[in-house]
Amino acid sequence: MKPLSSSTIFITGCSTGIGHYTLKALHAKGYKAIGSCRNPEDVNRIQQMGIPCLQLDLVDSGSIQQAVKTLVEMTNGQIDVLFNNGAFGLPGAVEDLSRDALRYQFETNVFGTQELTNLIVPIMRENGGGKIIYNSSILGFAAMAYRGAYNASKFAIEGLADTLRLEVAKDNIQVSLIEPGPILSEFRANSFRQYQRWIAGKPSAHQDSYDSMIQRLETEGAAAPFTLGPEAVCARVEKIIQSKRPKIRYPVTFPTYLFAWLKRLLPNRWLDALLLKAGGNGKR
Repeated sequence: MKPLSSSTIFITGCSTGIGHYTLKALHAKGYKAIGSCRNPEDVNRIQQMGIPCLQLDLVDSGSIQQAVKTLVEMTNGQIDVLFNNGAFGLPGAVEDLSRDALRYQFETNVFGTQELTNLIVPIMRENGGGKIIYNSSILGFAAMAYRGAYNASKFAIEGLADTLRLEVAKDNIQVSLIEPGPILSEFRANSFRQYQRWIAGKPSAHQDSYDSMIQRLETEGAAAPFTLGPEAVCARVEKIIQSKRPKIRYPVTFPTYLFAWLKRLLPNRWLDALLLKAGGNGKR
């Protein structure tokens, strides 16, 4: 196993939340942690902290290719771990999601994430191996109402990760999924902005549920039971980095463990009823 100081970890979505915390924590522990952000001002802010950070917009193929080129130059082509963390949520009822809204959700969470991964895989193969971590969600295997675009993007990520793992096993590239439940971050505030952009102000049969959902999105601090801080996800990332044979899935928070267990045991309709209750008609 490489010493901490020689392991290079590239993390996407480091402006706030899980990515920001993990980047700072791993850097403080001596890893060669390199972050990325979409906005140049966030890149500058992190660089001023003494932490390497690149500009990377997952909706822009040119930006992805340039970031990988710069990353290879910075690391002499040695990329040990990729943590695909960058993502956002676009809330709304499925029937209210336009084609453009769905495409916008998938451009970052799926298409951009996988394009980046596909550029990193050959580098890892040439180096004799590596680790790819996808930050999925409890909503990557258990759908909740009014989160359809995000649910679908995370279901897609789980399918891509499971397939990629089979295809690159012979290259000593290990693929793991982290599946958080409720985590303290700015995720809800960012989601509310997406709701205002794509859903708000349009006639909808779901307006009463949206009113409840808006209250949740505007709530500061924990809005759901069993919420943990970003350090809980960071701990899973470090565990994967340090493990010779990391697990395929790493649940985070009690709801993730619970619903993973219930999905294996319960009939689908029973599970639907529990998921509706857990979502609180948009309130949680």
